[in-house]
Amino acid sequence: MAGQLFIVATPIGNLGDITYRAVETLKQADLIAAEDTRTSRRLLAHYGISTPMMAYHEHNEKSASQKILARLRQGDDVAMITDAGTPLISDPGYCLVRLLHKEGISVSPLPGPCSPVAALSVSGLPTDSFTFLGFLPRSGQSRQDTLGRIATASNTQVLLESARRLQRTLRDMEEVCGPDREICVARELTKLFEEIVHGSLAQVCSHMDTGKLRGEIVLMISPATARQVTDAEIIKCLQQPDAAGLPPSERAKQVARQLGAIRARVYALLLAMDKKDEHA
Repeated sequence: MAGQLFIVATPIGNLGDITYRAVETLKQADLIAAEDTRTSRRLLAHYGISTPMMAYHEHNEKSASQKILARLRQGDDVAMITDAGTPLISDPGYCLVRLLHKEGISVSPLPGPCSPVAALSVSGLPTDSFTFLGFLPRSGQSRQDTLGRIATASNTQVLLESARRLQRTLRDMEEVCGPDREICVARELTKLFEEIVHGSLAQVCSHMDTGKLRGEIVLMISPATARQVTDAEIIKCLQQPDAAGLPPSERAKQVARQLGAIRARVYALLLAMDKKDEHA
């Protein structure tokens, strides 16, 4: 009989946040697949867990998945952990779980810490519907497209960001969403220097611009609440002389602020207008 894969959530900072079941499972498993064996060794030592480990990360997913599959076929039980939190949530593991479903081998979750969910619970933003985006693309059109979707989203948007890129991301969001958009930044959750900052984009930008930041960050943005503005109103403003001479991006930004509309929508109408003029 084949063994079983356990997806085990581990603490995101405070070692006391692990569950009893997670500790027992890690002790009883025949093998632990860890994203970083050096990082995980501290957790295992803290709870007296001596189960052998193997590395399972984004650079060896395919080969490591085959090795784990072979162990499971032999009847061994394997526990998968990440550096912190719930495996597969912006961490490796999808390749293996997908493979095991095809092979008909059981995969069981051991729920526990997950930084996006923990941050959302204290954000003060709507939680009845949200979208988890992982990490924002660093550059290029994909970054602009994602920011545009965030600007017009009808539910709370949740994403991860590094401390060194946070300021740039906040500035980019302020440009496309406007300075009054409600936001929450959660940093170093469950750790000694835990910080949760809630307010408008302008307020949070100002607060976060007060020195060098460290730690893992979850960024949450409220749903768009722009007033209902018709396309005709937007087009009329775009055609005004005071907006006509500006570069397209600045032109859209100015009109969006003037009408309280979403910049991405204004920019799309502007591009459509310019394209229509080219063919006129």
